Amino acid sequence: MADPKGFLTTERATPKRRPVDVRIKDWKEVYEPHPIQETQNQAGRCMDCGIPFCHNGCPLGNLIPEWNDLVWRGEWEEASERLHATNNFPEFTGKLCPAPCEAACVVAINLDAVAIKHVEVEISEQAWKSGFIKPMPPERLTGKTVAIIGSGPAGLAAAQQLARVGHTVAVYERADRIGGLLRYGIPEFKMEKWVLDRRLSQMEAEGVKFRTSVNVGVDIDGADLLRRYDAIVLANGATQGRDLPVPGRELTGIYQAMHYLPLANRALAEGMEPSGVEITAKDKKVIIIGGGDTGADCLGTAIRQGASSIVQLEIMPKPPEQRPNNQPWPTYPMTYKVSSAHEEGGERIYAVSTQRFIGENGRLTGIELVEVKWVDGKLEAVPGTEITLEADLVLLAMGFTGPEKSPLIDQLGLDLDSRGALSRDDSYQTKVPGVFVCGDAGRGQSLIVWAIAEGRAAAASVDTYLGGIPSPLPMPVKPSTRPILV
Repeated sequence: MADPKGFLTTERATPKRRPVDVRIKDWKEVYEPHPIQETQNQAGRCMDCGIPFCHNGCPLGNLIPEWNDLVWRGEWEEASERLHATNNFPEFTGKLCPAPCEAACVVAINLDAVAIKHVEVEISEQAWKSGFIKPMPPERLTGKTVAIIGSGPAGLAAAQQLARVGHTVAVYERADRIGGLLRYGIPEFKMEKWVLDRRLSQMEAEGVKFRTSVNVGVDIDGADLLRRYDAIVLANGATQGRDLPVPGRELTGIYQAMHYLPLANRALAEGMEPSGVEITAKDKKVIIIGGGDTGADCLGTAIRQGASSIVQLEIMPKPPEQRPNNQPWPTYPMTYKVSSAHEEGGERIYAVSTQRFIGENGRLTGIELVEVKWVDGKLEAVPGTEITLEADLVLLAMGFTGPEKSPLIDQLGLDLDSRGALSRDDSYQTKVPGVFVCGDAGRGQSLIVWAIAEGRAAAASVDTYLGGIPSPLPMPVKPSTRPILV
């Protein structure tokens, strides 16, 4: 264990965010550097709890108490080894995961949880700076080939695991750069892209081949892919945005969040001014429909583009600030959260539903809302509470309904389940031998930590399928036994 009295003598502290008036003028990450000694003190708050429920909270089964103890002792290389034993990309999860491990922390029963996310990302950064993280190419090749469709966290995790045991792996991505939503969906102020590129360089040195600007199912037929590769892993995500079919939806000025966000990221990658892209919030009255992380990403992006006003709408009531009684420890509670983007501006309105979009000459000019409340287990409109807001730009950030309906699904002869996700068995394999599914494509919209966990697990099944023997790769989760956490 770490400091025996650390959780009693040290208060929780995490890196400070840069001043709002400074950070909204650039696209760099919002956090300031944190002293190493303070990080070690935070790791020392991890207590000898007997049963570390953080393991249960983390889909990867991260060995959190072990690397907290090593950090407290200043043994950074050993801490990095323990962290990477279960997580291929801790700098991604340390920046982007909502930390269900912290919600399950035993200290969090009556005190502030251990700052697990911060310690995790700091281990990774110290390991990179010190040269502890190196390519791990296989000693020999197996002669087996694997195609991975999609280069998000699930596809990258599967690719790295399979390459390290000697299979020849090619990752196909329809965009012009590798990374999936890590590349074009996550704004720079949450994770700068050099963090992603650093890992991709490691993977290339390990033998992973990246094939960009290839839309599998269109540019390459699925049947042809089956003939060329010994196994295929579908990790193409669940990027079909939830739509809002109300009157006026056809007006110009209403876009899916994942149409808007990639344009801003792409502009930055190409050295363009983000406010000059095809869809920009500059000088516009922006309405964001959806109160989750994607909505917050739209908020921070619109602020930096120079929106004149921003309102974020949520159909559910405002969550409580403290853990509600019906979501007891160690479950992940739905509580009121203030992201870095919410600190920067905009207004949030809860318990409202969109009735219609208003426009003139085919262009959006406003949105009509009505308050809603729970009646007999469902949300109903409250008569007489209708309001109208001016709007030049509406961004739909209401989540995702499943994988896009690609021709690849029919070409491979795959089935969809009742949720619209790709069907697979307990080994992540579809009904087509040698075709596997992992991440949001099979799970539905979920967290980055689940994507990495499923990528690692699917890799183990693929390795067993190719070798005919139990794989040495770990399988942390099975599709049939995991709880859905979104």
